Amino acid sequence: MLTIKELDVFYGGIHALKGINCSVKEGQIVTLIGGNGAGKSSMLKVISGIVPAAKGSILFNSMEISKLPSEKIVELGVIHIPEGRRIFTELNVEENLLMGSYLRKDKNGIKEDLEKVYEIFPRLKERRKQMGGTLSGGEQQMLAIGRGLMSRPKLLMLDEPSMGLAPILVQEIFETIVRLNKEMNYTVLLVEQNANIALQIAHYAYVIETGEIVLEGSGQELLGDDRVRKAYLGE
Repeated sequence: MLTIKELDVFYGGIHALKGINCSVKEGQIVTLIGGNGAGKSSMLKVISGIVPAAKGSILFNSMEISKLPSEKIVELGVIHIPEGRRIFTELNVEENLLMGSYLRKDKNGIKEDLEKVYEIFPRLKERRKQMGGTLSGGEQQMLAIGRGLMSRPKLLMLDEPSMGLAPILVQEIFETIVRLNKEMNYTVLLVEQNANIALQIAHYAYVIETGEIVLEGSGQELLGDDRVRKAYLGE
């Protein structure tokens, strides 16, 4: 589904990504783990067209997208749910969700997908007329994911969905990600600092350090890798 080859990205004079090669297969959860400033969020930003690639190729369903504007990449079904959730605080829950369908014209399909989101996140249905800015952190993360689902994504990219959440809410969010993948066949690219839980749910994973991929393998393989356990699992 997604293939990245020899990708380089610069922020001014900083070489943020260096010769990245990685891929995401349809139907998988693939995770990127690494420390702060390693380049994880930069990966998602360049895939979604927010940050330009200096060199290399990004193929989505065999189509080169590295030079496309963000709105065209969204139209292709690549949906980026950014770090910090970025919901519309002065819109209510339902208005936020409908913002995710702004490129769509199929009113019946939008209505069906809205009900599907409410089925996945019952708390959003309970709070559908509540302003986004008054929701808890966990509810805002549910809203951000729900808004992304309203775009009917082919690839759902999640940046640090557990950030700032209590452990019980982190577990709930990750159970939802697994459900979206297993029951609804969403393909997920996940950036996450909580390496333990991310690797537990990932089919495949990459470790990124200072802009370079230094290790890759199945989630279970990396969970058992001594280097990963020492650097990212606190063991």
